[in-house]
Amino acid sequence: MLELSALGLLQWQPLHGYRLKQLLELFMSSYISVNYGAIYPLLKRLEERGQISVIAEEAGDAGSPRKIYGITAKGRELWRQKMLEHPKESWVNSGSRFKIKFFFFGYLEPAERLKLLEHRLRVCYIRQEYIESLKSEYPLTDNYQFAARDRCNCVLESEIQWLTEQLAQEQSVAEIADFAKV
Repeated sequence: MLELSALGLLQWQPLHGYRLKQLLELFMSSYISVNYGAIYPLLKRLEERGQISVIAEEAGDAGSPRKIYGITAKGRELWRQKMLEHPKESWVNSGSRFKIKFFFFGYLEPAERLKLLEHRLRVCYIRQEYIESLKSEYPLTDNYQFAARDRCNCVLESEIQWLTEQLAQEQSVAEIADFAKV
């Protein structure tokens, strides 16, 4: 998810490592953990693979120059591939991944956004059915357990409602775009 986030932010604007970390913390800290021990090796890896390149250097606070990175065509291709994939992962990670993807929806085509929204909505409904199916198998025994389950259900229902609204908006945008093509 860090790679997806970093490439997405580098599409927005060229950045040096410190600024990239600041923006990741600002926009993605609810979904991923960001530390310098991960940022600089990631930038090095992406540069070695030709997915980003150093486009400038500026004086740093400690005297050594800061490398400003920009995304390459190869990096954009990797980013798009990561945006459209649906890796098999835990419920928590899939939720975090989707929210990161949503932040970058503006870089996708309407049809791609629709597919991602529809997929996430299906995943949420599957999760809701799964939780419901476990109720009789694992009965709760105290008020804290009931409160925790109710909170989880509330969060899931809220996400389903939000996704439904986003999907309706996106369908309207897609319809307008299709009408404009005619």
